[in-house]
Amino acid sequence: MTDKKYELTNLSSGKKSILEARSGTLGPDVLNIANVTRDHGVFTFDPGFMATAACESKITYIDGDEGVLLYRGYPVEQLAEKSNFLEVAYLLINGQLPSAAQLAEFVHAIQYHTMINESLLRFFNGFQYNAHPMAMLSGVVASMAAFYHDSTDIHNPRHREIFAHRIIAKIPTIAAAAYKHSTGQPFMYPRNDHDYCANLLNMFFSVPCENYQVDPVAAQALDLLFILHADHEQNASTSTVRLAGSTGTNPYAAISAGISALWGPAHGGANEAVLAMLEQIGTAENIPKFVAKAKDKNDNFKLMGFGHRVYKNRDPRATIIRAMCHKVLAKLGKSDNPLFELALRLEEVALKDEYFIERKLYPNVDFYSGIIYSAIKIPQSMFTVMFAIARTVGWVAHWQEMISDPGMKIGRPRQLYAGPERRDYAEMSNRG
Repeated sequence: MTDKKYELTNLSSGKKSILEARSGTLGPDVLNIANVTRDHGVFTFDPGFMATAACESKITYIDGDEGVLLYRGYPVEQLAEKSNFLEVAYLLINGQLPSAAQLAEFVHAIQYHTMINESLLRFFNGFQYNAHPMAMLSGVVASMAAFYHDSTDIHNPRHREIFAHRIIAKIPTIAAAAYKHSTGQPFMYPRNDHDYCANLLNMFFSVPCENYQVDPVAAQALDLLFILHADHEQNASTSTVRLAGSTGTNPYAAISAGISALWGPAHGGANEAVLAMLEQIGTAENIPKFVAKAKDKNDNFKLMGFGHRVYKNRDPRATIIRAMCHKVLAKLGKSDNPLFELALRLEEVALKDEYFIERKLYPNVDFYSGIIYSAIKIPQSMFTVMFAIARTVGWVAHWQEMISDPGMKIGRPRQLYAGPERRDYAEMSNRG
């Protein structure tokens, strides 16, 4: 809604125009700058979109100063304690917590559509054995449009629902196939008698020659991580899904674009970078040296897993994951895990250092998640894939919200051009 107006004055020409402010349910107002170019002949300039609201959304709210994360209005702490991943998926996609009957129907739609076409499965044979799993995941998800083109009418609400169920159900199967391909082990089919996370772990670690029992604590830890990674407002990968989807492309292509954006070490690959950093530090005795390196502006070393682009206080997800990290390591008999002990010591040292206190560089969600993945034997190369499985739910929710918006427009950012002025083509013989 509009309840405030601001006057913009061009100091060169003296021309004035009125900018209307729009107020959301929570958070700061936003200025409608749609007419600034028409009225003043200028674009706005905001590298990295630090102060730009690119869309209106009802899905997730973040207050970075207070360390607040809400899914459809529900604090993530409450959902982590009382809910489960598929219920959170229903909430994000549909806007409300489900009734018992609605949840049962949704879970059934996911659990009984986990198999992928055998022809799609054979795609993995075309990848090198040491191909990065994210490359395989992105490629195979994009190719799903070739198998399900009969239900990709983005303007058909039923087709959008089918797509949502299909991608959420099948992406763990695709991820597990990528893992099995990298290990040379036979692919394991999904099992409908397992819940979402237990099914994933079974496809990862079971083999045909013996029985495999999923550790319930490992499944619980994975479910928690998936809840905390399910959505995070207009981050880079979600914005990529929205931008790609705004062209009207099929939803599998949009999700594949999001997977590719997530692959970057500054985004989904950050938890892998945390583990690599801990291994580089090695022992607690080396922490002061590396903390000093992190504070040295002339040194390229960074403490990965500290601070966040949005959170200027504690990341609420990090506190939850820290407690689960203790539980997982204790249950799996790894309470003396050297990386976890090193992480705790690093956290303790950094949070007492004035440099980090002044800059509010607290541990974020990536600081502990990689340790949990490592404890339940997920290899580092698959860390970002696990993130993608969870974030697919958020991508689907945002894609559906955008596509169902009657005012949707194709995304088309503008630029500040700083290249050469107009010049004429010179023949080869006349070039200096």
